[in-house]
Amino acid sequence: MPLRPLGDVDELKSRGLDRTVVRRAWGLTEPYRKRLLGFVLLIVATSAAAAVPALLIRQILNVAIPEQNTGLLLLLFLGMLAVGVTVGVISMIERWLSSSIGEEFILDLRTMLYRHVQSMPMAFFTRTQTGSLITRLNNDVIGAQRALTGTLGGIVDNLIGVSVTLVVMVALEWRVTLVAVSLLPLFIIPARIVGRRLQSLSRESMGLNAEMNTVMTERFHVAGALLVKLFGRVDHEVDAFHDKAERVAQIGVKQAITGRALFASLGFVGTLATGLVYLIGGTLVIDGELEAGDVVALAILVTQLYGPLAQLSNARVDLMTALVSFERVFEVVDLPIQIIDRDGARELIEPRGHVTFEHVSFRYPASEGSSLASLEGPQAEHGNDASDWILHDIQFDLPPGTMAAIVGPSGAGKSTISSLLPRIYDVTSGRVTIDGHDVRDLTLESVADAVGVVSQDAHLFHDSIKANLRYAKPDATDEELVAAATAARIHGVIARLPDGYDTVVGERGYRLSGGEKARLSIARVLLKDPAIVVLDEATAHLDTESERLVQAALAETLHGRTSLVIAHRLSTVVEADVILVLEEGRIVERGTHHELVVAGGLYSELARTQVVGADAR
Repeated sequence: MPLRPLGDVDELKSRGLDRTVVRRAWGLTEPYRKRLLGFVLLIVATSAAAAVPALLIRQILNVAIPEQNTGLLLLLFLGMLAVGVTVGVISMIERWLSSSIGEEFILDLRTMLYRHVQSMPMAFFTRTQTGSLITRLNNDVIGAQRALTGTLGGIVDNLIGVSVTLVVMVALEWRVTLVAVSLLPLFIIPARIVGRRLQSLSRESMGLNAEMNTVMTERFHVAGALLVKLFGRVDHEVDAFHDKAERVAQIGVKQAITGRALFASLGFVGTLATGLVYLIGGTLVIDGELEAGDVVALAILVTQLYGPLAQLSNARVDLMTALVSFERVFEVVDLPIQIIDRDGARELIEPRGHVTFEHVSFRYPASEGSSLASLEGPQAEHGNDASDWILHDIQFDLPPGTMAAIVGPSGAGKSTISSLLPRIYDVTSGRVTIDGHDVRDLTLESVADAVGVVSQDAHLFHDSIKANLRYAKPDATDEELVAAATAARIHGVIARLPDGYDTVVGERGYRLSGGEKARLSIARVLLKDPAIVVLDEATAHLDTESERLVQAALAETLHGRTSLVIAHRLSTVVEADVILVLEEGRIVERGTHHELVVAGGLYSELARTQVVGADAR
């Protein structure tokens, strides 16, 4: 469903209510409908009670005081207190219902969105702006909640308030009511004009704040902060941030002045209406057609009439604005999840690690290339066609315990092969099997348990070393953590840290070196204890000493397991049982290191180039 962004008020008013969005939004309220009904009934009660004080004051002025009836005066006074206490209690219950419904709704909607985003394919994350996703999970979810309890409640409150107030005013004196109502255009017109201006300023302010937040997010990230310092751009960044913050401040001043102008104009009209009520009502009192208490009651009621009527004049725009948040939430939820468990998918029990690629070809499907423009940023290029073929008829068989290496030039498709085994992507044609089972016929969870991956970028969360290790095995004991870290040649480093395994590694693990992060990643895989290990350029950016330590850790990791090693440095694959040489998505050579060097093909050329490069260094 293609959706339009929130535009001007006129555009919103020209749009009809999308019944599909309304139905889906209403469908999400099912768990809360009984409480919603109670919430609406309380609003009705509060709105109806708002007219009672004016009527009590009328009785005080018309009956109690003229008759010098102190008993009635006290009774009316107590009645006003009772109404105030009752309205206060009802409003507290109403607020409790509103907040409990709203917060539970936010929780459910946010969890649903988070689950859906986590289930999206990797191509989605490579194209999507993180800030845009976070906005959907925060601002748009809260906007949807406001539509449920704020906009809905406001419309009901205003409708009941206006209805009750008008009925009471007409019952008291229809002529004064007619005069008061005749001034409504003077009240509503400035409210709508200035209201449109305020909405426009609000949208501009939200956009500017989003830009400012994006700058802060990027520059406060460790890598962004490092880049600023390395290029000596601190003053430039401060100036650029000041410019954006200044624009936000200027918009804030405009909003304040515009809001005050609206308040002043509405205050003048309200004063005029109240004055006319006293003027005309007073004349009727002098003529003996009305009592003074009626005039005071009408003056109180007229002040309760204009506010709700002005808000109702913009109710349709408010409702459309609120529904945009639902649209933006559904926009993400409706994105297809392409990697899912098939119906009847089975668990992979006690995997042996027999891996086979049978005539595998792959290209990125069209649907991943056109995910969602509003999440990709204004400069996104959208294409509906599938990508060119990345892999062509890949075939190999790895019995349990086999170490296979895949080498080749950059862009040959090596990492793509490593992504097909754990179902980061699904093959376009052919099959990838584990122990004879097509991985698409197995549950995603059991495939993830069977395959451990050590990637080039050993990502660590901003948490303790212990927590990062236990991500692989939440119930791992301290002894198991130490055993895995020892096998990965990282325990000694951890033991020397002031807080040991409780040391917080910093964002993306920036408090650790590249080699230390790689060895922690290996320890995490060892805790997982998979039957199959994929190493994707795990030592590509390490110095010689770090590479030596990581290689020792890898030897421990790969022992007794089937392994698929993607390597740029050929020194890491010389012991492989079989080496697959990839070029332009095709396997062009296969064999052992010695066989391939002797053959004099692409592998031999790559080996010779690396030796020459090493000699040159």
